Amino acid sequence: FLEKERKAPATISLMLASIKAFFHYEFSEGRIRRNPADLVRAPKIEKKAPAILTVEEVTRLLAQPSGRTPKEIRDKAMLELLYATGIRVSELMNLSLSHVNMTIGFITCSDSGRERTIPFGRVAKKALDDYMKHSRPELLKQKESEWLFVNCSGDRMSRQGFWKILKYYGEKAGIQADITPHTLRHSFAAHLISSGADIKAVQQILGHSDMATTQMYVSYAGSGKTGSGK
Repeated sequence: FLEKERKAPATISLMLASIKAFFHYEFSEGRIRRNPADLVRAPKIEKKAPAILTVEEVTRLLAQPSGRTPKEIRDKAMLELLYATGIRVSELMNLSLSHVNMTIGFITCSDSGRERTIPFGRVAKKALDDYMKHSRPELLKQKESEWLFVNCSGDRMSRQGFWKILKYYGEKAGIQADITPHTLRHSFAAHLISSGADIKAVQQILGHSDMATTQMYVSYAGSGKTGSGK
């Protein structure tokens, strides 16, 4: 019925999952003799290729925060660090001061109980240093916080807050693609592999448990599609 209504496969799968969960519960409780949802198959969902920005688009994006105000200094540090490390936005927001080693230049991220160490380059290091010295103290307004990135009220930066910041600078840079924090993660991985980085090293940096997840960047980079797909 839903297919006839031309609902998207993802929508149908979501509804079917709810139905299956309901009948599984009814069956396990002995309220029904047979689970009628057992034989219903979910529709095949086509995996979309990740949106990947060109190097030129990323360069334009990172150049948008002017660095004239504490907020823009912070924004530049966040964008530079996200692209330099390929971490998830949740990992970026959860970074505390103790997770950053400015002397050697690396951050420590924890994902599902697994810890990984990720290096960052001199550009991200400079942006982060400027933020720590000239922006963070201003934003904190004499508050104390363990979190690395804070908002204008001195509280921890939220994912939603960062999302809005990214959208703003994306539009300012004239990028047509719909940019999300994950777009920078995808772009980081594709650009690394395009530059000849070892796929195993990229897998470890990204924190992928399955090599197949990282493998998509190899085929994408090899195809020469280094743009946003629009």
